[in-house]
Amino acid sequence: MFKLNLTRSRKNEGTLVDQIVSAIEQELRQGTYPAGTTLPSVRGFAKAHNLSTYTVSEAYQRLVSLGLVVARAGAGYRVATPAARVPTAPIFSTPSLNKTWLLSDVFADKTVPIKAGCGWIPNDWINESGVQHALRVVSRVPSSRIGGYGHPYGLMTLREHVANSLRRYSLSVGSENVLLTQGVTQALDLVVRTLLRPGDNVVVEDPCYCNLLEILKVAFVNVVSVARTPDGIDTAQLEEVVKTYRPKVMFINTVLQNPSGTSLSASSAFRLLQIADREGMYVVEDDISRELAPPGAPCLAAMEGLQRVIYLSGFSKTITPAMRVGYIAAKRELLSRFALTKMAVGLTSSEVTERAVANVLIEGHYDRHTAHIRERLFNAHVNVTQSMSEAGLEIFHTPNAGLFLWAKLPIRPEDSIAVTNDALSKGIWLAPGSYFRPSEHASEWFRFNAATSDAPELWTFLRKLKDNHT
Repeated sequence: MFKLNLTRSRKNEGTLVDQIVSAIEQELRQGTYPAGTTLPSVRGFAKAHNLSTYTVSEAYQRLVSLGLVVARAGAGYRVATPAARVPTAPIFSTPSLNKTWLLSDVFADKTVPIKAGCGWIPNDWINESGVQHALRVVSRVPSSRIGGYGHPYGLMTLREHVANSLRRYSLSVGSENVLLTQGVTQALDLVVRTLLRPGDNVVVEDPCYCNLLEILKVAFVNVVSVARTPDGIDTAQLEEVVKTYRPKVMFINTVLQNPSGTSLSASSAFRLLQIADREGMYVVEDDISRELAPPGAPCLAAMEGLQRVIYLSGFSKTITPAMRVGYIAAKRELLSRFALTKMAVGLTSSEVTERAVANVLIEGHYDRHTAHIRERLFNAHVNVTQSMSEAGLEIFHTPNAGLFLWAKLPIRPEDSIAVTNDALSKGIWLAPGSYFRPSEHASEWFRFNAATSDAPELWTFLRKLKDNHT
């Protein structure tokens, strides 16, 4: 049953998940299959249609959220009784839009079909075979080797692999310079907890990574912003900020910044390091998107040699966000302080997850997979930037790489949250610019994920905005 005719065209028919849900929903609403009918297993459906199990699983979960299908432990998925089905509209329960939802609930919310503002690759882009092979390998590791907490610095095999991979970017480090963390967000938190105290001044970009702003807020530090530009950073403004506030630390995305998609030019990178060295300021380089970028982009840590630069990265943008593994690379005396903080606030990171990531990197055709992601992202950028232009959006920068695009909607800044709520009621998650700005001021700029924004419903919605404001 459910042998579907999928076009595989994201441009005209939406994502594969959208197509599966639409086709099955149509059959069920027409009563083709009676209540209690068992759907094929996730694995069986995926095999029959040559799909990823991640794709089928997400489609089934969405059908559950629609009330069309019920999931029972050990019994798989079955067609729901008519009484259990939700009305045709709305097709999902609209979440309450606020920063709490954006920073926490959104990660568990399966009811929003079009995640144009999300920060991760789609499920059907995941290196499924590599991840599943890695998990099988880890499942066979004797309990005697994973029975303890693990090393405070993290799994040695993975640390060595990270050190070797960084040498490709001319960053000469050893495993003793690498500390594994639960993603880059924890790495940022460890740096903040270790180096800063309430009342200290720090510099961030405007706009910048929204979770960083929350970390700094709970640390009670003073945040000063410098404008992010298409060339990377406004170094003239940085000069003035540093002279006035004498900040201890600056936080920056070097390559394919979240949310603007811009990368530092060589001249901006060089000038930034000059300022940091002169003023004795630490620079925290969040380089999570390096492997999605074309070669040749400057790396601050490689240029400076980890004297005042603290380098952070991880694997959520290339393997899967579900494997929370990141790392800090820094000089040894500083890294030991980060390790002490790590142990104080959360003990060791997960050796089981680190083993899985190490296996993906070493045996899971990782380089081929990342090359494939870069190609898919390039194609997605071409389609999405064209749709943006047709919808009357102003694009800040067109990187043709990475996840993010920063675009200005044809609305007033004060209308941004109302527009975001309206979109959410139609199953479209937008990410308003106020969440990425240190001042939290209303903004007509929005973050878009190129990998998840190639959806016809999104552009129909945004073209209507253009029509309403012309």
